[in-house]
Amino acid sequence: MADERERAEHGRRLGEELASKDVTAVAVTFVDNSGITRFKGVPVGVLKRAAAFGVGATPVFDAFGADDLIADTPIANPAGDLRLRPDLDRLVPLAGQPGWAWAPGDRYAQDGSAHPGCARLLLGRMVERLAGRGLVASAGIELEWVIFQEGHGDEPEPVATGPAYGLGRLVEVSDYAADLLRALAAQGVQVAQFHPEYAASQFELSVAPADPVAAADTSVLVRSTIRAVAARHGLLVSFAPTVYHPGVGNGGHVHLSLARDGRNVFAGGPGPHGLTPEAEAFTAGILARLPALLAVGAPSVASYLRLLPSHWAGVYACWGWENREAALRLVTGSAAEAAESDRAANLEIKCFDLAANPYLLLAALLAAGSAGLDERPALPEPVQVNPDSLTGEERDRLGVTRLPTELAASVEAFAKEAAITDALGPVLTETLLALRRAEIDKYTNATPQEIIAATRWRY
Repeated sequence: MADERERAEHGRRLGEELASKDVTAVAVTFVDNSGITRFKGVPVGVLKRAAAFGVGATPVFDAFGADDLIADTPIANPAGDLRLRPDLDRLVPLAGQPGWAWAPGDRYAQDGSAHPGCARLLLGRMVERLAGRGLVASAGIELEWVIFQEGHGDEPEPVATGPAYGLGRLVEVSDYAADLLRALAAQGVQVAQFHPEYAASQFELSVAPADPVAAADTSVLVRSTIRAVAARHGLLVSFAPTVYHPGVGNGGHVHLSLARDGRNVFAGGPGPHGLTPEAEAFTAGILARLPALLAVGAPSVASYLRLLPSHWAGVYACWGWENREAALRLVTGSAAEAAESDRAANLEIKCFDLAANPYLLLAALLAAGSAGLDERPALPEPVQVNPDSLTGEERDRLGVTRLPTELAASVEAFAKEAAITDALGPVLTETLLALRRAEIDKYTNATPQEIIAATRWRY
């Protein structure tokens, strides 16, 4: 009861503070297993009660597909309820949606125990397990999206027509971009980079690294802000894995690093390019489990329309120093940044997209890397060319394999990968398998164009 009283008092104070700033309600969010952010709205006058006891949320949400159809799983039972409790330490007024604030939520059973399907609580537990090893994880998720004209049809029109990475493209959306960066700054988001990307009317934004739970929270907040500011400018955005066919899709690259005693283990070590033995083992653990991880990080049938060779999508299971065609890119920074290499060095995983639940994806990555720390497998030699340019014999010698080209193969690998499924637990594992298989069945005979049309506005 003491904890409930403390949370209630915190909620009361915040509710009064928000009301004084003309904030009417708080959107308390969670991300489902299909990567869709769901929410419950709480008026600021009842934030006190929501903070103490949470708000009702059916466990059936765990079985929602991206199309809102409910997969046939044991958890999809209309009986029972959960409590969605806002994390008030992360609450922030939304600059792109005046009158609203946002807070990520954790889900608990009615008896107060952690809901086994709550990906945010799972990620927190994975972070704590690493801390038990003396390791502190940092993460960041890059965001790519395409901007369209409002009033979209079957083939929506891109807003910006300028060349890839070109300044001309910025000119076309300059006011929107400036308002977006102002809104993110007002919300306390530290943007590291913003620039046009390769596909037509595509942009990318990256943020400063943070602990994994905060990184996943920020990914949710930034995506919502990008969409909200676009709406105020009469624009539409899509984070879907593929929005054009053929073409380059939207990625959701993950950056990960580990520190021990305040020192980044991805720098200053005796291994290749400064890797320490711990960084090598952690990387090898992820590398060996990339096919299974795709069922979490590239979770849609549409994801596999994006995973094409020579598209910087990282479709080969290999690693390389600053190699944008390798699934795992070791980022060390320039020689001029040597003094900061301890801060900058990290592992970028390129084969994932924004259909993924960021909490679930980071939890699965930490589970895979932790398995590497237990097993201490040898990290193969780095690949410093486009793996697609190698002969089959050369790839065999280097141990380079093509990642799955369809969701069904990733799901099969996931089902067999105990290091990940044990970490997620049976409830999450069974639910994920049912959801992925339901989506596979739905699109069995669909064309790429039909898949894109069905998923473009879901993400």
